[in-house]
Amino acid sequence: MDLKLKGKRALVTGSSSGLGEAIAKMLAAEGAAVVIHGRNTTRAEQVAESILKKGGSAHTAIGDLATDEGADIVAKAALQHGDIDILVNNAGATSHKTWSDVTTQDWMDMYNQNVVAYVRMIQRIVPQMKTLGWGRVIHIGGGLGIQPIKEQPHYNATLAARHNMSVSLARQLKDTGITSNVVSPGAIMNPMVEQWLLNAAPKFGWGTELEEIKYRAVQDLIPNDTGRFGRPEEIAAAVAYLTGPYADYISGALIRVDGGTIRCM
Repeated sequence: MDLKLKGKRALVTGSSSGLGEAIAKMLAAEGAAVVIHGRNTTRAEQVAESILKKGGSAHTAIGDLATDEGADIVAKAALQHGDIDILVNNAGATSHKTWSDVTTQDWMDMYNQNVVAYVRMIQRIVPQMKTLGWGRVIHIGGGLGIQPIKEQPHYNATLAARHNMSVSLARQLKDTGITSNVVSPGAIMNPMVEQWLLNAAPKFGWGTELEEIKYRAVQDLIPNDTGRFGRPEEIAAAVAYLTGPYADYISGALIRVDGGTIRCM
């Protein structure tokens, strides 16, 4: 299916690795020119180079979105080669601290990195989208923003804030041709998660074979209707759909890609 992204330019924050990298590569495969963002120049350039080798179009924008100055640098680099039609706010931080050890400074730092950083890019990219009369803003949220757990309360709260902020933005962008939506992933398998599972398996009695460990970890930690972890490309596909003209009638929505982990209407 052609998502009709040829001629569009997309900035994907936090795309030098992980989920952001998967999103950027899928958008590039659909014909969009992508801006790879990260704080590490080498990793960002490696992702851009892999896209170029497959015939895609990619540039890099390096900077720390936790500061206004860093966001200015990223926005300037992203817009250097043309207007941005698509902004995917993906960059952020996580933490496994609990109520007993998380400090007020941890709360402020997490909010700055996971919410204010999103706002910084909205403020720098969306105004030029308005001059185009068309645009897409996709925020990466998460199920813990809907059904929080007792651990990492500051992280859970930032996901909820992203969801709320995205809907507010959609209302503000009425009649501009720009939409704002959230893609909310479940637990996604990646090399870091895989290594954690292997290390944790003896403690939880999940077995010794990787596939058995994955299955039993899902039953214990994230029971869902598919019985497995998600894959980065499954999240990327949802993002890619929302970025194209076929999604013109979707705004202020939250799309859960979590295998049914979150059980709500």
